Amino acid sequence: MSITINADLEYIKSRLNISDAKMEVYQNKTVDEIIEAEAAQGNQEAIQLAADMFTSVNSLIELFRLSDENNKLVILKSMNSSQLDELVPMLETDDLVEGLRYFNQDKLLELIGDIPKEELIKVVFELFSQTQIIQFMPEKEIDKFLTSYEMDKGMLLNNLQRLPELYLQQMMESITGEETRDNSQEIIRQMAQLGDAEYKQAIQNLQPAQKQDLTYKLTTSDNKLYERFDTGAYTSIINRERDKEDMVKAMGVIKPEYLQKMIVQLPQDLQAVVTTQIDTEKFADALITKFPELIAEFVAG
Repeated sequence: MSITINADLEYIKSRLNISDAKMEVYQNKTVDEIIEAEAAQGNQEAIQLAADMFTSVNSLIELFRLSDENNKLVILKSMNSSQLDELVPMLETDDLVEGLRYFNQDKLLELIGDIPKEELIKVVFELFSQTQIIQFMPEKEIDKFLTSYEMDKGMLLNNLQRLPELYLQQMMESITGEETRDNSQEIIRQMAQLGDAEYKQAIQNLQPAQKQDLTYKLTTSDNKLYERFDTGAYTSIINRERDKEDMVKAMGVIKPEYLQKMIVQLPQDLQAVVTTQIDTEKFADALITKFPELIAEFVAG
């Protein structure tokens, strides 16, 4: 048996009331052989234990000393990848997050790039303030955001009016080629009448700081707008501005179902190590209900 046999024999000796002298006789036998021999001699506890190994969580925990992570690991390493995958959903969120430390930063960036955008944004908000997000966002992303067909033109013009009048005048001059002294309200009226191409060009001609300010005003009024920026823009910012430790901590906000999909991408030996954190009773119950053949293998030695 791969699990430390002395520990198991001590439990069996106590449970079956076997004398020291008889245990000497059994010293080279497997757990299965000892139980079978005792049952043949009419030991009712042996008969009961033979059943309990496959039905009783507490008996299995005692027999295999499953509270010891090393013993868990021996069993987990005997499992195939699909069996390990079945156990991952039983891990707590904190354990899943700890398991992410086995990935390098490049892989973590790939993993968060594959989750739904709303989940990615949750991670981004953990890592950066809204001001920082807009500050770090590339200008071409902001241009694309402001001029996208999805952008509500009325909402954008209403927020544009809140920028300093001087910058609005400069924006309009960049399109008309003529100096203007019009006030903000008049410029916004003119903007609303521009053709699509001129309108978009006018927005892009704003000073970078003013485009950031406009973007900030829009996104803070509706956080769902953050989902319109490209995933690649976010992962690039994270890679440049934060380290692996920051990322792992922030990823705790991701829904467990997506963290689980990440953990099953670990190499099998590392996935086994992460899964040792599973609650002992849940583990024992899974062995009984899902993998009784493994119990039989370990008992047989």
